[in-house]
Amino acid sequence: MDRGSALRWEPPPGWERLSVIEAHTGGEPFRVVVDGLPDIPGSTVLERRQFARKHLDDLRKAMMWEPRGHADMYGGWLGPAFSADGDLSVLFVHNEGFSTMCGHGIIALCKVVLDTGMLPADEPETTLRIDTPAGQVVATSNVVDGVVRSTSFLNVPSFAVSLDDDVQVEGLGNVVYDLGFGGAFYAIVDAGSVGVDLDDSAGLIASGRSIKHAIVKTREITHPDHPDLGFLYGVIFTGLAIADGAHSRNVCVFADGEVDRSPTGTGVSARLAILHARGEVGVGETLTIESIVGSKFTGRIAGVTTVGNNAAIVPEIAGTAHITGRAELWLDPADSLGQGFSIR
Repeated sequence: MDRGSALRWEPPPGWERLSVIEAHTGGEPFRVVVDGLPDIPGSTVLERRQFARKHLDDLRKAMMWEPRGHADMYGGWLGPAFSADGDLSVLFVHNEGFSTMCGHGIIALCKVVLDTGMLPADEPETTLRIDTPAGQVVATSNVVDGVVRSTSFLNVPSFAVSLDDDVQVEGLGNVVYDLGFGGAFYAIVDAGSVGVDLDDSAGLIASGRSIKHAIVKTREITHPDHPDLGFLYGVIFTGLAIADGAHSRNVCVFADGEVDRSPTGTGVSARLAILHARGEVGVGETLTIESIVGSKFTGRIAGVTTVGNNAAIVPEIAGTAHITGRAELWLDPADSLGQGFSIR
């Protein structure tokens, strides 16, 4: 058997190719496309997102859905910087579409971009300014012997929209939730109040979907500065921490029933904004939040600001990412299932 022939084989002309680096942050996957994307026009990241949603959704499905991905896949499409001091931009993709901001994605992106040499890594710290649809994010990576060990980032301003709202949800009754923004909008629910076990992924998905759909039907969600950000992205279930020293657990069900394996960077940002609005966390204080798999992010309130008429915080989120592989994805035009499918 000539196994080398498999390594030398090339797909026929006409097949689309996407070169990717695979990574994860706290267990949550992040597939970074480094080559093969078509040109995405736009003078801002939001304009590029709008174009991609309209014209490139089939490509998103092909790389996120089965058979190349799965219902909980996540990824990023690299692009040029748009702000004067920016280093690069990114579009975030998942099972439902194109998100506006992703904290675990920022941490993984820094790992991939710096460890692979796409941008230079300086020791002991390297700062990247990353333009996202929600705004610019400033990320600082700790670099030792040319390798990123951890990354923290100053997220976009985050704020509490409302506290202790309630909604009637079929099968769950009256559900009390807080609504917060951390780069995307989240409904934050005490898992115990709705009888959800934070280790029961099927129950989390079902309850998260039901709560999300009920809230979307009963209220309008708007962002004071950017209409494109005005939608409910997910539901975060909270509960008691397992590890000593951790504040609590976050399990986020977002997009179309997707479960975040990490504590959710934008979700931790929204929670910090909620806790600050309640007077439970002050400027400069740091919390450790666990995920469904036990991975941890730390969140700190770096400062306060405003967004429209909303009092807001500047959250700083920190975590660790790892590179898991490199691959070339191929799209055979004769493959009737190759454009992607989802059975969730």
